[in-house]
Amino acid sequence: MDGERTFYFRTLGCKVNAYDAQALREELCARGYVEAASPDGADLLVVNTCAVTARAASESRRIAAALRRDHPDAEIIAAGCAVRAVPDFLAGLPDIAAAPRIADVAAAPPVSLQPPSGSQAAAQAGVSDFPRARAVVKVQDGCSHGCAYCIVPRARGASRSRPVAQVTAEALRLAAAGFREIVLSGINLGHYGRDLPQTPDFWDLLSAVGHALNAAHPGMTRLRLSSLDPGMLTPKARDVLAAQPSLCPHLHVSLQSADPGVLAAMRRGHYRPAEVADFIAGLSRIWPVMALGADILTGFPGESEAAFRTTLEFCRALPLTYAHVFPYSRRPGSLAAVFPGHLPAGVKKERAHILRDMAKEKKTAFARTVATLPRLTFVAERVRPARGVCEYYLECRLDGPGQGGILPRQLVAAVPIGVAGTDATDILVRAASARPRQAGPQGDAP
Repeated sequence: MDGERTFYFRTLGCKVNAYDAQALREELCARGYVEAASPDGADLLVVNTCAVTARAASESRRIAAALRRDHPDAEIIAAGCAVRAVPDFLAGLPDIAAAPRIADVAAAPPVSLQPPSGSQAAAQAGVSDFPRARAVVKVQDGCSHGCAYCIVPRARGASRSRPVAQVTAEALRLAAAGFREIVLSGINLGHYGRDLPQTPDFWDLLSAVGHALNAAHPGMTRLRLSSLDPGMLTPKARDVLAAQPSLCPHLHVSLQSADPGVLAAMRRGHYRPAEVADFIAGLSRIWPVMALGADILTGFPGESEAAFRTTLEFCRALPLTYAHVFPYSRRPGSLAAVFPGHLPAGVKKERAHILRDMAKEKKTAFARTVATLPRLTFVAERVRPARGVCEYYLECRLDGPGQGGILPRQLVAAVPIGVAGTDATDILVRAASARPRQAGPQGDAP
């Protein structure tokens, strides 16, 4: 159509960034824009940046510079975390506009995307254009903690929570629109509810959302949780997790370190690693097979070899199934940037390598365990051949007959038949029946 303006997105970083980008995508479409499949010929190019590490910020800047170079006639906007948190992020990059908040891209005239409209509009439209097979619901944004290494509070601001009823209503709309897995996500879920009346915590929210989904769509949807602060792992948490039949048996914990001295220096002394281990041991009696991920930050200023070994051995003992390992990077403006005892880059790189090798071995071993289970389910992200992520957060590939009739976002019951992939961490499966049925997160077809 003549006169249509087109846009193209590049989004880096976390699930919350993806959620924010989807909200903006639908806002632009509502204003008459059309999304382009590539930046070639698009009128508006948006880079939704990430600043969680120095590398992420550098990559965000590199992408923005490349788009400016390759598409000189397009309007280019750099938006989001790196723009807000990194001083002079766009220095030396002429003709690129800055939008410190992703919603600012659509602020002409000003528009509020709080609460984000993304999944709401997608549900009303039948979600035919939603780019993810697993829907993300942002329940909280920002962080008020102030870890010594982190600039997220500068990038995202103080913690802000969405009301329980609002989150629940959005989850129900997504389920009604055809999403079969919903991920509850935020920047710091441990701060959820502190700014709301009656101060519900995240576990109150999970109970409400899980109950509503089970009542409206019994056996048809499942929930997954994004990263949890270790301080959230309380007896109440265990009770709520045990009471949620639609919850994927999968936790991701922002551990960072297992050395008490390093945690104190990080300003993360609000939890003890031994308590995390005890919680996981208790949860394993409820979820005999479960995925367990962790964020680990190694090479923090002053981290001794003994402190590193404490973290390594702690992680070896945990039933980890994967880990996101980050070597510490100095972030100007953070407390740790001026700490003494910064380690050489080679030391940080070697420690990260050791931790990643350990996590890789654990993931391969876990995949072999999952491959022996009688049944699992995966959300179809691709079809012909069908593939997607199962409840244990492993990639599954459907092998053999049963491909016909599988649709994107469908929850497919399957039988594991082996492992595949370069690291033997993909699960090969066959369809549990000629016509895959809807299934609960533990693989029991209704």
